[in-house]
Amino acid sequence: MPSKKLVIIVLILASLSVGGIGFYLGTYFSLAEKIIYPSVSSEPDTEVDCSVFWQTWNAIKEEFAGADQLDNQTLIHGASSGLIQSLDDPYSVFFTPEEAKIFEEDLSGAFEGVGMEIGMKNSQLTIISPLEGTPAQKAGLLPEDKILKIDNQFTQELSLEKAVQLIRGPEGTTVTLNIARIDKFSEKEFTLVRETIKIPTVEWELKDTDTAYIQINHFYGNTDQEFDQIAWQILNHPEVKRIVLDLRNNPGGYLNIVQGVGGWFLESGETLAIEKFSSGLEDVFPAEGNNKLGSYPLVVLINQGSASGAEILAGALRDNREITLVGEQSFGKGSIQQPMNLGDGSMLKLTIAKWLTPQGISIDQNGLSPDIQIEMTEEDYQEDRDPQLDKALEIVKHIFLP
Repeated sequence: MPSKKLVIIVLILASLSVGGIGFYLGTYFSLAEKIIYPSVSSEPDTEVDCSVFWQTWNAIKEEFAGADQLDNQTLIHGASSGLIQSLDDPYSVFFTPEEAKIFEEDLSGAFEGVGMEIGMKNSQLTIISPLEGTPAQKAGLLPEDKILKIDNQFTQELSLEKAVQLIRGPEGTTVTLNIARIDKFSEKEFTLVRETIKIPTVEWELKDTDTAYIQINHFYGNTDQEFDQIAWQILNHPEVKRIVLDLRNNPGGYLNIVQGVGGWFLESGETLAIEKFSSGLEDVFPAEGNNKLGSYPLVVLINQGSASGAEILAGALRDNREITLVGEQSFGKGSIQQPMNLGDGSMLKLTIAKWLTPQGISIDQNGLSPDIQIEMTEEDYQEDRDPQLDKALEIVKHIFLP
């Protein structure tokens, strides 16, 4: 079981260079601004018979027609990748050294791509959320859209990581996606021009004269510091009496960042999330903060693009404070992955546990059901209408002020 000193990454936007993530989650040590992942033992497991592997290896080296052109390290990487794929877990991944470097570089929050998060849902490559102001959002792509083809290559044949590689590319180049949208069309082609994308993190504005509307787009990097600044602005704003917290299209981030933000709304020490291992052991992660926004009437917005860390915060606020959730069913990402450094610069990302809400509810594959269901139609997006936000503002107005 990981040390409690470890920080759980609920969702790393590790492949945002493509505009696609694979829900790269895990545990890591933090040293200044450098992320150091735990290494893995290289000692062989003497209780396992590996003769079949070596027979296969020797057959390739001795009999394969192109054996003289093979690179041994490439073969090892292929075997390692196949071992992980045999787990049949879309979130456990082997990264070559080159892929591991991309994984770490993409944590900066600036990238070249189309600006959307993607993941596997029911074995289908699915858009989790397009990012605001990006080519994906401008083209009209929506959460829950199914990606059938990438530049005429069927996605059923691709791993999540391969899909990420195909979608990513230099600024100014194009990628064509064939999309299926539930109840709208079985297949439609979208051609997007890649851009350099910088992801906004936290924004707020005053709504209806007395309501702070806070939009959190993800939980990583400096999100907690930016939220701290906004929280103090709200506390010092004489007109703010209520808060609407928008977690729609928020794919998650670092759990320690979620802990910090949640600490503004929850008592320090209240359960934020529970980590449950296959052994049955559990580890509790508490909110950390001052609860200075805890007295404000609050409503939270979620949708299909709310995943992982966003689901943790929304679930914690409902379980601890009975906060009303408005919008649509969330994505349902409730497993935790741990990146591990391997000897040659490659990396392993392995599912190690599930997380539960404070009341012990797992949302993996199911998501959070909103207390008040409000659907956003395609026409709403096109006409820039937001009935979900309108409903949240209406509800928060009727919450008793302390």
